[in-house]
Amino acid sequence: MIKKINIIFVLPTLFAGGAEKIMSFISQNIDKEKFQAKLLIAGHSKDAAYDIKNIEVTYLNKDRVLYAIPQFFIFIIKNKPDIVFSSISHLNIVMAFFSLFFKKTKFIGREATISSEYEEEKKKRININKILYKKLYGKLDMIVCQSKDMSKHIMDTYNIPLKKTIIINNPISNDSSPINNGKHKSKTKHLITVGRLSKEKGILRILRILAKLDFDFTYTLIGNGDEKETIFKEAKRLNLFNKIKHIPFTKDVSSYIAKHDFFLQGSYVEGFPNSVLESCVVGTPVIAFDVPGGTKEIISNGINGFLVNTENEFINKLNTNVNFEPDKIRSFVQKKFNKEKILNEYEKMFKEI
Repeated sequence: MIKKINIIFVLPTLFAGGAEKIMSFISQNIDKEKFQAKLLIAGHSKDAAYDIKNIEVTYLNKDRVLYAIPQFFIFIIKNKPDIVFSSISHLNIVMAFFSLFFKKTKFIGREATISSEYEEEKKKRININKILYKKLYGKLDMIVCQSKDMSKHIMDTYNIPLKKTIIINNPISNDSSPINNGKHKSKTKHLITVGRLSKEKGILRILRILAKLDFDFTYTLIGNGDEKETIFKEAKRLNLFNKIKHIPFTKDVSSYIAKHDFFLQGSYVEGFPNSVLESCVVGTPVIAFDVPGGTKEIISNGINGFLVNTENEFINKLNTNVNFEPDKIRSFVQKKFNKEKILNEYEKMFKEI
């Protein structure tokens, strides 16, 4: 019998988020005949937004990754994994440090974002994180990047050699998504955005765009975050408040997206936007800014949406009467990002590292 490869998947929390969704999906769906997967979470079980089945899950019930460091270390000692696979930058740094003590274990970090805030902050002051990243990130045996831009960012910013990076896009994880039938009878355009309400998501520039539209529309905004108060204050100033339906959180995102005419993405930077991919999976076209990250690897102009460079161009695309075909939108992304393809890429990496 071939010995299974023992992998510990490590996350700060199982909050609703892209990294959490993808890591929990991979850990549950890799070949169980070849891999023994365990999920280790720094946070609390009560906060879990995803149902985990068929694998062992350990919650350390800590409020911060920093407080969980001793338990992480002990867990690795006891379980003797072949691979430790973490995601989200600050946790990757902890695991990179651990790699100095566990020479027989391979440590893989999955990068989750291209951080615009970090780039702005490091110009203002010496950041201890900057020093740690440059000193420790290269200690990881492999860094998984979600897009070509992310790979370049990692190599340029932290001096990581090409041989230590691999590009693996995020998979389509939901085969049972509802379908946008493209037959919305209303003359009103129904527009939607899904994402964290934070500065880099560009919700404020979406509002500026909406304020200049000369047709009837509704705007659904799914998500929560620190910028909520600022966003709705601006919506009132622009006389948009009554057109917005805000849903802080739902597990049924796909159903909402499928009922809309366009998904609007205002982000200034993206790692690999799962919500954009999710929109294409249900057949709803996307209008997004062409920004650093993985958006351009999902959207092909005229097939499943539009990439734009300015707010005026965004408005022009919203005014364009293009009849997108939901089936073509779906098939375009299913060929590139189906779960079997992406899982095979992960399994290949785990076996070859």
